[in-house]
Amino acid sequence: MKPHAQDRLKHLRRYFIVGVLTAAPLWVTWLVFDFIFSQLSRMGAPWVGALSRAIRRTAPAVADFLLQPLFQSVLGVVITVAVILLLGWMATQVIGQRIIAWLERLVHSIPMVAAIYGGTKRFLAAVKEKPTGVQRVVLIEFPSPDMKAVGFVTRVIRDEATGEELAAVYVPTSPNPTSGYIEIVPVSKVISTDWTMDEAMSFVMTGGATSPERIRFRAQGASETVRAQGEAGPTAPPPAQGAAGAVDRSE
Repeated sequence: MKPHAQDRLKHLRRYFIVGVLTAAPLWVTWLVFDFIFSQLSRMGAPWVGALSRAIRRTAPAVADFLLQPLFQSVLGVVITVAVILLLGWMATQVIGQRIIAWLERLVHSIPMVAAIYGGTKRFLAAVKEKPTGVQRVVLIEFPSPDMKAVGFVTRVIRDEATGEELAAVYVPTSPNPTSGYIEIVPVSKVISTDWTMDEAMSFVMTGGATSPERIRFRAQGASETVRAQGEAGPTAPPPAQGAAGAVDRSE
């Protein structure tokens, strides 16, 4: 292959890699927003259909326009967001709180639904409140002692036998943090970080590409031990016993 052709091939390869690195964040962002938009439009679609049927007798042209796929999706998102805002406003009012409490009592009377609703509510409450005695974003030994995984402490509990503090840590998967693992780890083995939730989520969703320049990988005591070993330098190996014995025999 000619040198000119090789140079062009190298440039094309470089442009391709740069293009992939540039498009990857946009692609991940698009996937997230596409998922949210699809879910919101799916939730609002029944409302749009009901509105179209209600006005069909008086305004059939408008009713047909409401059923257009693009407009139906956009209007579904708008209606869903409006309902969520209305629900949030009601939750801050006395009457709204009574209505929500009545609905919760109704939900808790249904066995399977009560388990799902109660678990989801407790999880959101745990994420919203910072746990005591430990940072929210931590590193834990997972899946082996020499490897660390980013996790979110959801609760601090105690061992029934020893009274030791244990942390319930949610370890999200990358690039989809909605799935993951639940690990119960001693608080003494949890490595706290100074990351915010946004920084940790960005780290997980980008596959570690947005990691900071420095991070504390080991616990405080282990870090000091490793640092001391590094400053001391390599130790000389002990003399071989066989060699010593041979010298003694020669004497």
